[in-house]
Amino acid sequence: MSALTPREIVEELDKHIIGQSEAKRKVAIALRNRWRRQQLPDDLRDEVAPKNIIMIGPTGVGKTEIARRLSKLADAPFIKVEASKFTEVGYVGRDCESMIRDLCEVSINLIRDEMQESMKSQAAANAEKRLLDILLPPQPKKATAEYVFNPNDPRSGDEGPAKNLIENEPDAETRTRDILLRKLRAGDMDDREVEVTVKDSGTNPMMQVFSNSGMEEMGINLQEMMGKMAPQKTKRRKVTVAEARKILEQEELADLIDMDAVVPQAIERLENSGIVFLDEIDKIAGRSGGNQGPDISREGVQRDILPIVEGSTVMTKYGPVKTDHILFIAAGAFHISKVSDLIPELQGRFPIRVELHALLSEDFGRILREPKNSLIKQYTALLETEGVSLTIVDEAIDTLAELCEQVNAESENIGARRLHTIMEYLLESISFEAPERSGDSITITPEDVRERLTGIIEDQDLTKYVL
Repeated sequence: MSALTPREIVEELDKHIIGQSEAKRKVAIALRNRWRRQQLPDDLRDEVAPKNIIMIGPTGVGKTEIARRLSKLADAPFIKVEASKFTEVGYVGRDCESMIRDLCEVSINLIRDEMQESMKSQAAANAEKRLLDILLPPQPKKATAEYVFNPNDPRSGDEGPAKNLIENEPDAETRTRDILLRKLRAGDMDDREVEVTVKDSGTNPMMQVFSNSGMEEMGINLQEMMGKMAPQKTKRRKVTVAEARKILEQEELADLIDMDAVVPQAIERLENSGIVFLDEIDKIAGRSGGNQGPDISREGVQRDILPIVEGSTVMTKYGPVKTDHILFIAAGAFHISKVSDLIPELQGRFPIRVELHALLSEDFGRILREPKNSLIKQYTALLETEGVSLTIVDEAIDTLAELCEQVNAESENIGARRLHTIMEYLLESISFEAPERSGDSITITPEDVRERLTGIIEDQDLTKYVL
């Protein structure tokens, strides 16, 4: 589990997300509490329940981005799912328990990657030895003959074969292998072609008949079962030494990993440190006026999610997984429904609520300037690949931010996503002509921004241009 302090977590989030300090603080505290719980004695640790969070705010203000960046900070199993993808038991679609099965796969991969990282040096040494055997196959050892004097046999002698006068001197084969090994490590033989025998990873197409509707686990289990029953197929490939080294290292890593040791560690980490980001939870909230038509299964999905959030046991192909101490972070725009439209039991399982505010022109300006990989930096880097130097002056950035706020106010408010459409339209002609303008330096001024965008923004049919 990540040992970052709440302040350090917020600082890391600030590098990519502008504003929303309250939401960042809540998420940082929740993530730190996961670490704090691990330091408690066993009897108290089981009593500390996770404080689930629900984030409320319009689209495009940073809810999903906070979760995406959090997944890179948390040294723990993390998964983002959309609540709108789930259906009530009995309907065609994905059942709610599939989120825990998917999280289990993430945890297995996380532990496996950690083990592979620790075994890389051993796998590289094993692969190097196999590669050396391919380049110079070892000679079969000759059986040592007994030399017994026999006067009736002219082929017999009273002495054994001549031996080296210098003790511990390597034979010719060993010296040749040492020379090859030095060349191999220096990369002198990387372009040489060799023939390697690799495992055939081709899957049986007949196993692909099992897919959606909650059948993904059955499909995987049947495929693994049939794969174990059938003998492992191999095939010979002609590749360069550099490619052969990578192939053999991957095979050695797979052989070194003991899945019987991976699974218990993965389940233990999932149960104590797992985080589920449940997006679009407002889409399953019932609206006032009753459920009618295609929305009839909304409350059913909530009822199916409830026991998972409360704490239950979900069966996976790796064994049972308890969800009592998994942290759930939900998010939704709630522009049509509201949090009170969720069933009361589910509301009670999200005690921490934080509201994200809509973005203003100042926020848009900071989003264009400050993040580590801001839109302006992205477009500048893209045009540099064509030899075009792009500069957008500060006043032009302020104008872009004001126009973005104006469009969001006059039409549908889609938050920071509006910047993508406006920036794309602003630089459309420059991007199109960039290959023919290699070596040019282009500066965007406020006048350029207004000339390019004002007429479009004032047009009543905004969807034709901007949306």
